[in-house]
Amino acid sequence: MTPLVLASESPRRRELLTAAGFVFDVVPVKVSEIPNKNLNVNEQILDIARRKARAAFAHLKSSRSDPFRVLAADTEVIFGDAPLGKPQDEADAYRILRLLSGNFHEVITAVCIIDSTSTKELSQSEITQVHFRKLSNEEIWTYIKTGEPMDKAGAYGIQGQGGKLIDRFEGPFDNVVGLPVDLVKKMLAQFS
Repeated sequence: MTPLVLASESPRRRELLTAAGFVFDVVPVKVSEIPNKNLNVNEQILDIARRKARAAFAHLKSSRSDPFRVLAADTEVIFGDAPLGKPQDEADAYRILRLLSGNFHEVITAVCIIDSTSTKELSQSEITQVHFRKLSNEEIWTYIKTGEPMDKAGAYGIQGQGGKLIDRFEGPFDNVVGLPVDLVKKMLAQFS
């Protein structure tokens, strides 16, 4: 099996891959995550995942002669037609959670995999629709005070305390956490 390299610092992505039985190296990369305004939202997310994968691939290609596959991903919370991103501060987290309260939004994760032997590149995205319950101001502030929303797109973590804010979701749970593992498996199967 060709060694897998995860181009991400996300502890959640590492946990999901490990739980699915993958053995992999981690090579985080820094790339611009400013979306290309000439693309639609789904293409913007795919573009960022591709940038991450290509940066890691270029870095590794110069230092490794053995075959490998780079896996990169980008997850965005989309409300209306706009990505919500991570909150800047507690007031911004409140604003985001107030928007989500009683509404539904989409979580889109784009995945890009590059094979070092063939230089074949695949990228796809997965969508999960998430429905929030109606939240009181007190519930929102109690959640913000846990600190959990501060490093999360959309200001919540479905796998943590934020799961209590959700009424239901349609689509893969792990996609909302940050990596749709079934999609990753299907994509990897296309290289063999």
